[in-house]
Amino acid sequence: MCKDRAMTAHRVAVLALEEVIAFDLGTPPQVFGAARDPAGERLYEVLVCTPRGEPVRASAGFRVVADHGLELLGSVDTVVVAGIADQPMLHEGTVPPDVRAALRAAHAGGVRIMSICTGAFVLAAAGLLDGRPATTHWFYADRFRRLFPTVRLDPDVLFVDDGDLLTSAGVAAGVDLCLHVVRHDHGTVVANQAARRCVAPAWRAGGQSQFIEHPTSSAASAGGELTTADTRAWALQRLAEPLDLRSLAAHARMSVRTFTRRFRAETGLSPAKWVAQQRVEHARRLLETTELPIDLVARNSGFGTASAMRQQLGSTLGIAPSAYRNTFRATG
Repeated sequence: MCKDRAMTAHRVAVLALEEVIAFDLGTPPQVFGAARDPAGERLYEVLVCTPRGEPVRASAGFRVVADHGLELLGSVDTVVVAGIADQPMLHEGTVPPDVRAALRAAHAGGVRIMSICTGAFVLAAAGLLDGRPATTHWFYADRFRRLFPTVRLDPDVLFVDDGDLLTSAGVAAGVDLCLHVVRHDHGTVVANQAARRCVAPAWRAGGQSQFIEHPTSSAASAGGELTTADTRAWALQRLAEPLDLRSLAAHARMSVRTFTRRFRAETGLSPAKWVAQQRVEHARRLLETTELPIDLVARNSGFGTASAMRQQLGSTLGIAPSAYRNTFRATG
C-alpha cells in the first residue's frame, strides 16, 4: 500500500547547484513533506538532485550529497531551483549548459518549474523567464534587471505565480510559495495544516511586500506608534459585516490617514485589499469544510451575494465557488 501511495504522490525535484543556500534547499522537503491527506499520508515525494549527481558546496560551509542527477528533472511533476549565494553565475547571468538543457526540457515536457530567492537567476539564464513576470530577493533586483532586461521583474512582492513558472523572493518567501502551491494543489485546509506543522504563517499573499515592518507588540511599535494588529483581529471576526476604511480606523482610534499608513507598513497591503483577501480565504475554508449553500457562504464571508463571490473567486482563483468545492471538498 505504501508503495502504491508513493507512486501516486506528486513528485518534486529540488535542484541544488554550487553554493546552494541551505535554507532554500531545506524549505521544499519541509513544507511539502508536511502536506498530508486525511489519513496522514504524504501528498508529495520530494527528491534532491545536483548536476551529474555529484556533491555540491552549500553556502553555509558544508557539502550536499544528493541521490540523483539532472535526469530526475524530466521524471517529476514539479522542479524547485534553490537559491545560490554570490558566485559567478549571479554576476554573469549564465548557467551550465547541462543545467540549462535539463530545465528547458523539463519545462517543455509540462513540468511545473519554481525558484526560491536567487534561483530566479538560474531560470532566467536558462531562458525560461523571457517576457514573463518574476521576482527575486530585493537585494539582487538591480543586478537581475541588468542581466535579464526582458524579464518583467517585480522586486517588491513575496512571490509570483505565472502558472507553469513560479518565483519567490528571499529566504522565508520560499515557505510562502511552497504553501501557496500546496493550497493550489490540495486546498486551504491541507495548506493550513502543513503551515501549522511547520510553525509558519498559514498564508501571506504573493502580492504582499518584501518590505514589511513587524511591530514588536500588538499595542505599539518600537517607535511608540499604535499598530493595527488588534483591529485586524477584530475585523477577522466580522468579515460578514461592512468593513469600510472609516470603521476600521475608528476601531483603531486613528485618523484614516494614519491608519492607512500603519496598516500598509504592517501588512504590505491597503486595508481594502487585505479585507478582500481575508474574505476569499474565509470563503475557501467554508467551501472546503462545510455544506453551506453557496449564497450562505457568500453572506458569511462578506460578499453579500453569490454573484459577487463568484466574480471575486473567479478573478482571484480562476475558478467558480461550486467548482472549487467539488475539487477540494473531499481532501478537506
